[in-house]
Amino acid sequence: MNPFEGKNIQCRRNDAIDSAVGFIIPFSVFTLMFIIAMIVEFVAR
Repeated sequence: MNPFEGKNIQCRRNDAIDSAVGFIIPFSVFTLMFIIAMIVEFVAR
């Protein structure tokens, strides 16, 4: 057994889920900003 884990593990969630959420949320925010900028540019013409 890994000595760093011990008996009282605080969080047993999968790290891949947290990594995916940490990638998808900023990616969607920047995509939304890009779409808004394209709409503003199109309307300004």
